[in-house]
Amino acid sequence: MELVPRRIKISLGNVTVEAELKPNRTAQAVYKALPIETAVNMWGEEFYFKMPGIKDYRETATTQVKVGDVAVWGVGEMVAIFFGRTPMSLGEDPVPADRVNVIGKILGDPKVLRQAMGVPTIKVEPLP
Repeated sequence: MELVPRRIKISLGNVTVEAELKPNRTAQAVYKALPIETAVNMWGEEFYFKMPGIKDYRETATTQVKVGDVAVWGVGEMVAIFFGRTPMSLGEDPVPADRVNVIGKILGDPKVLRQAMGVPTIKVEPLP
């Protein structure tokens, strides 16, 4: 299977953003599991949600993430979307609670996601 960058649409309440996924196996696994509509949690300025059965191929295992990164935390079968500081942040950058595999990036300004804080569900769809 050829690994190519793919785009997804992320909707929380009235806020919608697009993200581009990296051409790696974990990102492809997430893309193939879409669409999903599920409960979403917050940790500081990070949304995260469970995506059961997603294989994390651990292309990267890092705690170095930037605002706008989309990542998979394989241990908890979670996808995380970073749009600002987290409780572990020392500066402006988010810091995940554990090492994550960065699979993509929000296109445009990820800080618009602040308008969706407190929304109970997230919808993630593949774009053609």
